[in-house]
Amino acid sequence: MSNSVSFSVVITNYNYRDYVGTAIESVLAQTRAAAQLIVMDDGSTDGSAAWLVEQYGDDPRVTLRCVSNGGQLSAFVKGLDGVTGDIVCFLDADDHWDKNYLARIGELYDNRRDIDFVFTDVNLFGNEQGVLGYADRPTDLGYTAISTWVTAYWYGAATSALSMRRSWAQRALDLPSTFQDTWRISADNCLVFGTSVLGARKYFLPTGMVHYRVHGANGWWHARHKETQFTNCYRSRTLINYYAERMRMNIFTLDLTKLEFRSKPEPSWDEARRYAKIAIRRSGAGWMKRVERSVAILRRGWRQRRKDGRRA
Repeated sequence: MSNSVSFSVVITNYNYRDYVGTAIESVLAQTRAAAQLIVMDDGSTDGSAAWLVEQYGDDPRVTLRCVSNGGQLSAFVKGLDGVTGDIVCFLDADDHWDKNYLARIGELYDNRRDIDFVFTDVNLFGNEQGVLGYADRPTDLGYTAISTWVTAYWYGAATSALSMRRSWAQRALDLPSTFQDTWRISADNCLVFGTSVLGARKYFLPTGMVHYRVHGANGWWHARHKETQFTNCYRSRTLINYYAERMRMNIFTLDLTKLEFRSKPEPSWDEARRYAKIAIRRSGAGWMKRVERSVAILRRGWRQRRKDGRRA
């Protein structure tokens, strides 16, 4: 199809020699082939670099880059250098995809040129089992800039379940070098929060095709469970503030809350309540106007909730 988007996949590896081959093979086995596969070894000390060269050094489908250890954000930034695909997917070296994953999300990108960022559910395996996902059905989330700025709500997933148009990956990762020490792990925050606040249109597409390995060395999983709540939230808030400053967001931006909510074709009741709380906050509008906006958001959310109930 002439309208089909092309994919670049960036795999970041640090001391995952035992797993990285499975990740690479899952990309090479895709029924809709990636135009480019870049494997970043971030200064591994377990022999990963030599193993990768031995296994894939002569494979024209794989571009190997071995760099000194700089952490996950640094590997993202360096991996993005030279990317040519319309869509960029990131894959952790200890995870893998089913063979139809790119075909499934590619169909959405092909047909919805207005969608900038697609994320999916993840199947946990290893030390834990289960499924993590935003919703139980495809959801057009519209724009999420104001919601993310005010509430730090997470419109995304783990690294291996994220994809976005190349320009949005570049914009989100255009960060001062000082951020690289802060985000040596859990750098998917930069992709998720950055694209939201900078104005990408997001879509959740459950596929059941991303497999997230849970083990003792998981960066994202460790941060999710082990860091203190304050430390994790503080790092995220600082990052969100940086993106918001780039967009010159201020209290008058809150006057656009109702308009952002309208960008969501079928908003959930939880989303409606989230936006209603934002709309009532101090902004450039008067008190009565803010109440009016908040009530209008709740009414629309309630109508959608009733429709969803009848559909169920």
